Amino acid sequence: MPAWLQALPTTFLSVPVWMQAAFLLTLSNIFMTFAWYGHLKGLQGRPWFYAALISWGIAFFEYMLQVPANRIGATALTLPQLKIMQEVITLLVFVPFVILYMKQPIKLDYLWAALCMLGAVYFIFRS
Repeated sequence: MPAWLQALPTTFLSVPVWMQAAFLLTLSNIFMTFAWYGHLKGLQGRPWFYAALISWGIAFFEYMLQVPANRIGATALTLPQLKIMQEVITLLVFVPFVILYMKQPIKLDYLWAALCMLGAVYFIFRS
């Protein structure tokens, strides 16, 4: 095995816990977003159960990342902190998905929603 590949677990573990959790939650949310909404673009002409089966297949990978992300995050963060982090990441993943993949127009409401989420982050992480 190449040296760089052997060093990955050690390198990942030296990263702060909140960053490990955020990284895994971001990847998880990418899968989640495509599982929940991707079928609305590509499978509109198919019966709903095709979309459900494909979404379940994608969701498997979401859970393979989300569960370890929460277990890792729970070692240093409270449950409310983990949930707010996940919600902010969801918004950070969802907005580009809506704009770039689903070709929806940008709305000023996205900015207001982001500001509300920043407020939630402030209140949940303040000492």
